[in-house]
Amino acid sequence: MSDAVTPFQAPIGTHDVLGAASAEWEGMIATFAQFAYRFGFALVITPMFEDVGVFHRGIGEESEIATKEMYVFTDRGNRTHALRPEGTAPVVRAFIQHSPTTPWKAWYVTPAFRYERPQKGRYRQHHQLGVEVLGTDDPAVDVEVIALAHRFYEAVGLTKFRLLINSMGDAVCRGAYVERLRDHLAAHADQLTDEHQLTWSKNPLRLLDCKDANCVAVTNAGPMLIDFLCADCREHLNHVTAGLSSLGIASHLDPRLVRGFDYYTRTTFEFVSDALESAQNAIGGGGRYDGLAEQLGGKPTSGIGFGSGIERLLMVREAEGVTMGSLLKRDLDLFVIDTTGLDAATLLVDELRRAGFATDRAFDQRSMKAQMKVADKSGARLALLVGPREFEAGEVTIRDLRSDNFEQTQRSVARDDVVFAVGQVLTKS
Repeated sequence: MSDAVTPFQAPIGTHDVLGAASAEWEGMIATFAQFAYRFGFALVITPMFEDVGVFHRGIGEESEIATKEMYVFTDRGNRTHALRPEGTAPVVRAFIQHSPTTPWKAWYVTPAFRYERPQKGRYRQHHQLGVEVLGTDDPAVDVEVIALAHRFYEAVGLTKFRLLINSMGDAVCRGAYVERLRDHLAAHADQLTDEHQLTWSKNPLRLLDCKDANCVAVTNAGPMLIDFLCADCREHLNHVTAGLSSLGIASHLDPRLVRGFDYYTRTTFEFVSDALESAQNAIGGGGRYDGLAEQLGGKPTSGIGFGSGIERLLMVREAEGVTMGSLLKRDLDLFVIDTTGLDAATLLVDELRRAGFATDRAFDQRSMKAQMKVADKSGARLALLVGPREFEAGEVTIRDLRSDNFEQTQRSVARDDVVFAVGQVLTKS
């Protein structure tokens, strides 16, 4: 006898989605797609991998994601590619390549890959929903993008979330601030974590995102970017916050809020949930990236967008106690039980599905009792029974699986009238 083969498992940091959980995913994506449509966005699909330069130029070749987390490989043509670690840079690359009419409003749903320590709500393959707008620097677009995210979170049942907002300034005013921050960090480098003692000089802004108490104390005592904004950047931020306020969307200025990628300018924002621990409470965010297209070889083009992880959003829904399955109805309408031995179910099931009813059936010529058990577990509202007697009489028996009153919930109808009959029952329920 040969040795038993050990079954394969999903790779570390990935997960399978099945059953009821898949309905939650489908509902999340469908809800987002509907909001994107309402806001005038069209779906964009980009490759799962790109030339590694797309991400090196976009998120920064020296960034932690590029140096430690990106999945990089060389193909058989000796080309170096990377699996997508985030959604924005590929969309901007597609914009440059295809030159769509501006403003270009695109939405996406995509897997993203980062080699990081797996934990609840964070995976090496996670999935993002997002939007991007390219071709305008109007602050009203910033308001629209943030409003889309806010309305979407409300629609999926979230209530315990807040909007944090800041401005990253532009290349000039942010540059002046970075130099002041670098000087401050140089004077207090011995108080930083071991990791940041080695990296603070390369990108001082990243320390504002550090949650370590020592780093927080050092940066809190130093200069803040909000105080260095030029008049144009400050006016842009004021327009955004005023626009949000006019929509009844509260925003909270967070001078420490910076995004992790090098391409952000001006508006930066993040939604956080009070239902999660503060260290991992972000549920989505984004900002303006007015220099990214140029970094990727295109013409100077303004842009703004946001992204949210599906896994994180589902985790927040669970933490808030939102009822599972509330996003999308995925119960069966009908289950056909066939004991004729003549496979009468095939034609009947096809007819019912073509009429728009979600319909399933049993196979393998099981007994009536066995098929009824399957029908009950399926979640279907009605069972349609076709046995030798019904087949001979040209009838189908309709049984309501969700009622205890047997006498009132089972009746026979002519085979030719079955579509009309089940439609009446389901419409009344």
